[in-house]
Amino acid sequence: MAITWGTVCDVAWDLKDAEVVCRQLNCGTALSASGSASFGEGTDPILLDDVNCSGSERSLTECQHRGYKKHDCKHNEDAGVVCSRDQLRLAGSGSTQCSGRVEIFFNRTWGTVCDDEWDLKDAEVVCRQLNCGTALSAPGSASFGEGTDPILLDHVACSGSECSLTECQHRGYKKHDCKHNEDAGVVCSRARLRLAGSGSTQCSGRVEIFFNRTWGTVCDDKWDLNDAEVVCRQLNCGTALGAPGNASFGKGTDPILLDDVACSGSERSLTDCQHGGYQIHNCEHQEDAGVVCSASLPKPSIAMEPAGK
Repeated sequence: MAITWGTVCDVAWDLKDAEVVCRQLNCGTALSASGSASFGEGTDPILLDDVNCSGSERSLTECQHRGYKKHDCKHNEDAGVVCSRDQLRLAGSGSTQCSGRVEIFFNRTWGTVCDDEWDLKDAEVVCRQLNCGTALSAPGSASFGEGTDPILLDHVACSGSECSLTECQHRGYKKHDCKHNEDAGVVCSRARLRLAGSGSTQCSGRVEIFFNRTWGTVCDDKWDLNDAEVVCRQLNCGTALGAPGNASFGKGTDPILLDDVACSGSERSLTDCQHGGYQIHNCEHQEDAGVVCSASLPKPSIAMEPAGK
């Protein structure tokens, strides 16, 4: 197939198809699967029709379809998706992609969430919605700074299993008795852990953690599958298949931050495991530790055109 961008026809398009797209783009879960060119008509060729995903595929092109460029559609049938990440973001002083002040999008405006009753269950939903792993903490009192947008939610009460924060019980949009010094935040597991190096993917690579405003590597002394299991779970990457050492993903250049890591395998975060102390080690970078997780997700190779473009 020639190298070109193209659209997807909305015939048989449903939430299972949208789920694959959202996961492939690391955009959380699928909230809706729109058709009828709801984001406008494309001009590139129509490349797929009758897409039929089970929902577990790693890529949209792995789903069943009629074949490339085989269709009976026009661009007024272009398919679209709305993913959970579209309606949620983390912001504020010191925020990262997976830690910050919680803000939601409602009625064409962004706004904050009040910390009344805010807890780990609420944070868990946010972290999962953003594909940021598990919740490590649910800070309140504007710990990431005070927002300036409207306060949109108060008394949020999630069970922890919801797909989206707005599915949780709350008082109603803009109904609150708060000020911005009560803005809620989250710290998710992905905020302090990443995989890097030569040949790395989202779920395999050299293990690096964030500490004291810097990234650094982990020494492979005592590094084993229990340690790798914690890393894979923290990154929502399934189970651990391997715990390679000897800088198998290349040597890092940042400081070596951990050595003699000894996880039981049940910890929520790698830094919860026993270790020798930050920056206390007798290693060099040829001993950098790595992981190979079962999900082994590839880098995404799909794109979406935002609404209004």
